[in-house]
Amino acid sequence: MLALTVSWLVLMLRQVPCLIKGGDFFPAMCYSDISVLFYWRGISEGKVPYLQADLEYPVLTGALIDFTRRLTNLLGGQTAPGLSSEQVATSAALYFGVNAVVLFVLFGVLVWTHLKLSRPWDALMIAASPAIMTAGLINWDALVVALTSLALLAWSRRRPGWAGVWLGLGVAAKLYPVLLLVPLAVLCLRTSRWRDFFVTTGITLAAWVAVNLPIYLLAPQGWINFWTFNVDRTGDLGSVWYVLSLAGVEIPRVSLWVAVLMVLGTLAICLLLLLSRQRARLSQGVFLVVALFLMLNKVYSPQYVLWLLPLLVLARPRWREWIVFSVAELVYFVAIWAHLDGALYSGGGTQDRLYWLAVGLRVAVQFWLCVQVIRDIVDPRRDIVRAQGADDPDGGVFDGAADAPWLLAARASLVRG
Repeated sequence: MLALTVSWLVLMLRQVPCLIKGGDFFPAMCYSDISVLFYWRGISEGKVPYLQADLEYPVLTGALIDFTRRLTNLLGGQTAPGLSSEQVATSAALYFGVNAVVLFVLFGVLVWTHLKLSRPWDALMIAASPAIMTAGLINWDALVVALTSLALLAWSRRRPGWAGVWLGLGVAAKLYPVLLLVPLAVLCLRTSRWRDFFVTTGITLAAWVAVNLPIYLLAPQGWINFWTFNVDRTGDLGSVWYVLSLAGVEIPRVSLWVAVLMVLGTLAICLLLLLSRQRARLSQGVFLVVALFLMLNKVYSPQYVLWLLPLLVLARPRWREWIVFSVAELVYFVAIWAHLDGALYSGGGTQDRLYWLAVGLRVAVQFWLCVQVIRDIVDPRRDIVRAQGADDPDGGVFDGAADAPWLLAARASLVRG
């Protein structure tokens, strides 16, 4: 917790240039959606997300945005139409400060959940991560990261209902936590733990509906804006699709390509989880699916590093991998702001190939991490978590569970064949 506090203070100091100079975001590498969207999404005018202003985020993130606006008003800020520029600027600074405190608390929840898992000291890899110091205040992603970790903690304690609650809320904040249901389903199939899977999945759906349905009924067009925004999106910043477009290689129907590749990659991961000689740990499967999504996605915003960091710490808690991952993400973090600022263009050229290389490095390192996790699954002797004879200490009902009789019979049939 002390390391997290120090990391957060470093992050806050990094924000000072943007808070003082205003729009000089990219050279100082202190850009934050929190400040920008305060002006661009009607927050400064007191508009309620979805009901009065469109927002490109799921409902629970919108609720957090509006909650911090209301908290800003309670602390003396003003968000209403017709304010002077000085009043708006003062409220914007207070709004940023309120969000900084709230997000720090959420990161504290994230670290706390890892302190409650089987390897508490690995939480230091999160608390002291450069990802916190660089990307912690770009957006409101601390919310979904904390909720996802709470879901994994609840599952590890064999509370599938609570796992479903946290997972449903996580999906209502950002969509990627729904990917956790894929390895969960495969491992439940492998161990015949169907009751736990259906309880978690059912409550996940119920929690998601409970949060989304009121907004859908009150403002269906505002609710659907998030979905149409992401479906219509082409290759954007940080993605391989964006780099290809910069290089003059236009890929038609990017969304279709992403969907096809995601399905094929997910099927391969499912086969690995189902057929490996020793059952994979839950966190290994979760890491592989989320990393695949981030490598193929149409956009990779710098804060997405926060999605992968806790999962890497659970799947392969080794300092070597942590360092390589952190360096690659730092290179990408610097490159994206330099790219947006135009600082990487050289020699009168029209392309900044250093940015292309930074994106390629990030994807290559994430792929390398996936290879390391796959090798751990194929050869559990390489897995540091299992080095002392443990099975899946954070896997809940999977820990020590035997393979289902049908799977054993299928293997025996294959051996005889």
